[in-house]
Amino acid sequence: MSKTITVVGAVFSSSEAVLAFRRNADRSAGGQWEFPGGKVEPNETPEEALRREILEELGLDVTVGPLIDRSSTVVGENTIDLACYHVSTDQYPTESSDHDKIVWQPLNKIDQLDWAKPDLPTIEKLLKARK
Repeated sequence: MSKTITVVGAVFSSSEAVLAFRRNADRSAGGQWEFPGGKVEPNETPEEALRREILEELGLDVTVGPLIDRSSTVVGENTIDLACYHVSTDQYPTESSDHDKIVWQPLNKIDQLDWAKPDLPTIEKLLKARK
């Protein structure tokens, strides 16, 4: 039986690019690109979870903006329920505890990275929003 894992992701963006994060090789989906974030804990709203996760992973306090996409994706034996939100902050991250590389990826080239499967619906929404 499939287990559903509720997670959130942060989309840092400018008018022409988004920050993409490559997962450390020793983690699940290692080497793939994603938006940073993590699991929503019991009694936490998605927005609270995202602020907590970004503070833990990136050491940044963010303001959570509008929801971009929320989709469920089957990965192995689990279903990942991922909600990605626009976020803003006074400074952009330069290092992460969960990622080995962070790059500004031009919006017109975001689909050229090897994104983790749960992040693909958000990539599609970001590409459609550009048109």
